[in-house]
Formats: sequence, C-alpha cells, structure tokens
Amino acid sequence: MQPLRDSCVHGAHRRRTGPKKVFDRMKAIVHTAYGAPLDVLRLSERPIPTVSARKVLIRIRAASVNAGDWHLVRGVPRMVRLAFGLFRPKHDIIGSDCSGVVEAVGADVEGYSVGDEVFCDASLVGMGAFAEYIAVPVDVLCKKPRHISFEAAAALPGAGVTALQGLRDYGRLHAGHRVLINGASGGVGSHAVQIAVAMGAHVTAVCSTRNVDFVHGLGAHEVVDYTKTDITTLRSRFDVFFDGAAYRPFSALLHLVSDAGTYVFVGGGTATMVRAMTLGPLVSRAKGKRVVSFMARANAADLRELATLVERGALTSPIDRLYAFDHTAEAVAYVETNRARGRVVIDVMA
Repeated sequence: MQPLRDSCVHGAHRRRTGPKKVFDRMKAIVHTAYGAPLDVLRLSERPIPTVSARKVLIRIRAASVNAGDWHLVRGVPRMVRLAFGLFRPKHDIIGSDCSGVVEAVGADVEGYSVGDEVFCDASLVGMGAFAEYIAVPVDVLCKKPRHISFEAAAALPGAGVTALQGLRDYGRLHAGHRVLINGASGGVGSHAVQIAVAMGAHVTAVCSTRNVDFVHGLGAHEVVDYTKTDITTLRSRFDVFFDGAAYRPFSALLHLVSDAGTYVFVGGGTATMVRAMTLGPLVSRAKGKRVVSFMARANAADLRELATLVERGALTSPIDRLYAFDHTAEAVAYVETNRARGRVVIDVMA
C-alpha cells in the first residue's frame, strides 16, 4: 500500500525557501459566507493566535480535509448552521486536522516543548487548521510518530478518531467479531478497515471496482464490489455494520446485522442520518439490534492510541492528493465529490 499516491503537490512545484521570518500575522484560508468552496474560500491574513496558559502554539506544516469541512463551507445540511452560524460562518478559519512544530507553550503546559513535532484535532476547540499557525489545548494534541511525514500525521486525527470510536465505543467491536465496513475506500473507511483488523475482527469491506485492490491492500479479508453485488443480498451476518456511505435507509440493511449486533451510522445522506438519530433508539428496543449515530470527540488519549498503531505498523493514512496551501479551495471541492481514495492533504508550507 502506498501512503502517498501523488508525487507532486497539486497547484505547486516548489517549496518556499529562505530564512524564517516572524510577524504577528499569518496567512489563512478564510470564508465569511456560505457557498461553493471555489467561490467563498480565500487566501487572506489573520493575526497569529495568542497562547493562553493551557495552550500550545503550532506552526502548521500540513492539514487534511474532512467531509465536514465542505459541509461547513456550504452550510449544509441547514441544521449545521444552528451550531456554526445561522446567517454567516461563526468560524472564518475552518479545518480540524493538522500537524506541525511547537512554536510556544503556555505557562501551565507540561509534556511539550518548543520544537516538538505534533499533530492534533481541533474540531471541538474552534477549528483553524487551514492556516500557518494554530493554538490548541493539550487535550487534543499528541506527539507525531517520528518515522512518518507531517502529511501522513495530518491525515490521521479526524478520520482515525472517528473510525476508532465508531468501532470500539459505539460498535463494541471485539476480536473474533465480523464487521462490514461500507465506504471502505474513503478517509474514515480506510482507517476503519485497518483498525478493525488490528482489533482482531474479520473484515468485509465494501467499495467500487476501482478501489478493490486498494482496500485489499488495507488488510480487508473480503471485499465486496457494490457495482457488481448489491450488499442487501449478502448472506453473511455481521456483529457490526460500520456504515461510512449511508445513502439508503438502515431499515433495508438491518437484516445484515446479527442478533444483538450494531449498525453504526458514520457518514452519508442527511435523510439516513436523521432516521438513525430519531428512529434508531426505537428500532433498537423493538428489534434487539442497536442502531447508533455519533459525533467523534477528539481527545489526546485516542490520538495516542492511533499513534501507537502507527508505530506498530498496523495503521497508515493513505493519501489520495496533496495540495498547495493556496489551492485549499480545490482540495475542499475535491473532497466534496466523494471520489477521494483515502485522505486529501494540504501542504501549508507549499
């Protein structure tokens, strides 16, 4: 499996060189209105974040794009605006996952020093990863595994934490269980396949024809090509159905879940999400099969668990495309197509 498929940076061919300059302002990708990524995302300047007592200032080297980023840019589904700004975005710098080098530490920070290489998930602390600097509390921060690149580290947090928590905490996956992972070639799905294998489960993965070899390379025991086989016709039953591409009602899929098994909604259509949230508890009580949806919660302990899997060689973050910083809008637009194989990463230094 190749961790990085594109050998060049989309939109750039050279890395900036020269002596480091320190100012009180930084470059950032900002959006002040909802709309299409190419229309509303702009390269601009913002003040460098200040560092409070419990925070760490990071000079960002790379950031990754999540599906949630394009939803925030467009403000869809409309319910997201209740939390992120009803008429205009509450946060003008988005982006949750990044890696970089510690530039400064707050007075009460322990365990981190200037020069440490780190990665973080800022999804619950104001975001801000599409910028040259970010200040985050230590409880969403982790030291980067030494043998991987900044790009690979930036690809790890959001997708990895979602996969880990979805399988371990909500799916209650254990060694020997059978798990079906729908959307196995995507950012979350590609991590879920590897994490489930590392947990000792038997993994059946679902993807399109062009991604079959890729998903086999992630370690899946069986791969179903959904363009050739309707998964509703599968005869196997699964202890966990991890649905990262939920575009049909879960009621049409529950027969694939074993008695006392769990269907976990991870990502997909808005209608399916609403059904899982509202009807899931009722279906769970009526049928004895759990239907759950969740929002991943970034935390340092889970980031460290992901880092341990990386260091063991059990987990990599496959990167589909690498974009230059000033082409972030194109990166977000590409993720919106749902065609990415693995992760999409932004080289903030390019």
